[in-house]
Amino acid sequence: MTRTVVATLALLGWAASAAAQQAPSSSVSVLTRGAFYLNAAHLGGSDDPRFRWDADFGGELDLIDYTKGRFIFAANYEAILGDQKQKFDPNQGNYILEGALSARLKRFEAFAVFHHESRHLGDREKDQPVDWNMLGGRVTTSFLVNGTYFETRADLRWTTEVAFVDYDWELDTYMRADRLLRPGMGLFAAGGVRYLGVDGTAGRGNQTGYLAEGGFRVEGSGAALELFAGVERRIDPYPLELSTATWMVAGFRLTSR
Repeated sequence: MTRTVVATLALLGWAASAAAQQAPSSSVSVLTRGAFYLNAAHLGGSDDPRFRWDADFGGELDLIDYTKGRFIFAANYEAILGDQKQKFDPNQGNYILEGALSARLKRFEAFAVFHHESRHLGDREKDQPVDWNMLGGRVTTSFLVNGTYFETRADLRWTTEVAFVDYDWELDTYMRADRLLRPGMGLFAAGGVRYLGVDGTAGRGNQTGYLAEGGFRVEGSGAALELFAGVERRIDPYPLELSTATWMVAGFRLTSR
């Protein structure tokens, strides 16, 4: 707990100091960007009837932009469906809430991040709360290489409060590459690795998860459609069980441009 507080205060102080030094105090604007998405995927290759479909919707807002940095709020809701009780059986609903304060540097953007997750059962009783809070940092950058656009992100977070889970810290990485074939149409590939450090209370070692997907993207004047397929290894796929599961994914995603 002490190292988490110290590291987080250092990150917050650094980000705020960098922003204050670089941004004119008069150049402040609000609600400058919004990004939203909705995706649904079929989960294949798993014998567990609890995992057949995965649906997410969410987005993020730049609440305040102070030229050399920004304050972002992000939220995501995920529903997992199986076919135990009916054809489409929603057995869990999961929430993510984030607040992030950034400083735009020469080649990348650095953030201090508060991250909250809570997990709930659908159409089932659950007396045990399952949730955790994390504080840490994030670095993002984007660049163009021979006509292919790359976006990368790396998060390093430490838990400040947990219920049920044995999480201690987490490294979460992501990269995406987009290649334009013609105006409004292109290909993409994306993926990431999640390495989860645990505190030893559940008698297991550190955990590794990953996601790799690729597909086709069509852009309109106000939104975009992506069709994708890939593979995922999920850490703790069911809220009340500490385990892993691997499945194939195939689905669609609607996003704001």
